[in-house]
Amino acid sequence: MIRFGTGGWRAIIADGFTKENIRLVAAGLSNLMRKEGHGGATVCLGYDRRFLSKEAMFWAAEVLAGYGFHPFVINRSVPTPLIMFTVKQMELPYGLAITASHNPAIYNGIKIFTQGGRDADEQVTRRIEEQIALLKPEDVKSIDYQQAREAGLIREGYPFNEYIDSILQMIDMKKIKRARLRIAIDPMYGVSQSSLKTILMTCRCDVDVIHEQHDTLFGGRMPAPSAESLKMLSNYVVENRCNLGIATDGDADRLGVIDEKGNFLHANTLLVLLYYYLLKYRGWTGPCVRNNSTTHLLDRVAADMGERCYEVNVGFKHVSAKMAETNAVIGGESSGGMAVRGHIAGKDGIYAAVLLVEMLAVTGKSVSALYQEITDKYGKLYYEEDAAAMTKARKEELEQRLFVERQLPDFGQAPKEIHRGDGCKLRFADGSWVICRFSGTEPLLRFAAEGESPAQAREYIRLWRKDLGL
Repeated sequence: MIRFGTGGWRAIIADGFTKENIRLVAAGLSNLMRKEGHGGATVCLGYDRRFLSKEAMFWAAEVLAGYGFHPFVINRSVPTPLIMFTVKQMELPYGLAITASHNPAIYNGIKIFTQGGRDADEQVTRRIEEQIALLKPEDVKSIDYQQAREAGLIREGYPFNEYIDSILQMIDMKKIKRARLRIAIDPMYGVSQSSLKTILMTCRCDVDVIHEQHDTLFGGRMPAPSAESLKMLSNYVVENRCNLGIATDGDADRLGVIDEKGNFLHANTLLVLLYYYLLKYRGWTGPCVRNNSTTHLLDRVAADMGERCYEVNVGFKHVSAKMAETNAVIGGESSGGMAVRGHIAGKDGIYAAVLLVEMLAVTGKSVSALYQEITDKYGKLYYEEDAAAMTKARKEELEQRLFVERQLPDFGQAPKEIHRGDGCKLRFADGSWVICRFSGTEPLLRFAAEGESPAQAREYIRLWRKDLGL
């Protein structure tokens, strides 16, 4: 069964992620596009550095060509945001990226993008699934890649300059040049190094890079920025007196940051920093958007600035849709994805990173000093998260308890609000909250909590895990 989650279709290589299934996804998308009146359209395809990504892109392009479409293939490993940008710039109905983003190295997958470079929403992915269900593997049409390319059915291109120039046009290059910053980059063996190096060196930053070689095992770690995975970057920043350390996940749509003291900054902190900076120092106006597992400190900043913070379900398609609806300044998730108004509608770790560099140059303050400015004004909230592995049977059992029987542990105080739209989230009168929800990308039950102290947040998660027998 091919099922799309919150971040596209992902599966273990050689288990679900097979040539047959990749061809089925491409055929399902092709049939959907025909039904929508996009027959013969151009579709952008790109890939990351994972095992089989390039080959999978070729297989998908061959099928699209077989159904009469004209694949525009970016035949180099590139950031997912670059593919989304290309879909938007070329005004294409669809695009796709071969990537499993931050998942472990044994995974690969496909992300689908719709007009404007947005993540495909649930309606689109459900319709693709419906079309796939009508197909038999032996009925899938295709044309050999080289033959299709020679016949002009497949076209290759590399819109790197256009993507880079679009970001350079949106930042204050003069102030960054004057600041003479030293930045360390950790692409985590992924695809961001060329883009980040080009942008930052154009802005006359001194740039050092670690972990830039191609390694499909990602150095034996998950390609997801975290305090644990960025220890080498932290040491490098401190030892070389860098102003900032920047890391991106496997396909560069998520961001992780090390401050000048070597401290890892959680995505919650980055979202608050950027929203505060754009409103106070750039003079922008507008609301922000976060998912249900992301810091409520954003709500405090928004309220103080006369704005509103909107909460949506997990999945960046929900964030980008609400941003478009409300003309929000910024939207993001605690997992590290964020989007800023005026650029692409999806996550872009590269653009967000460059805005943080601009923030240092414009304010003349270090990251730690600027965040201290924010917490002095709005107070601190402490965030904790955890996860438990799930089997199919265990997931069904816990779904029954959480959403049918609606069982809850005793947290020592009655919740002020209970939300069960996406997971189960409890809010308390003191502003603290806790949520548990099943991951849409991995077989996990995720927990997140925020409180006035780390102990309070950790206790919420401990109590819920104990109640569920985890």
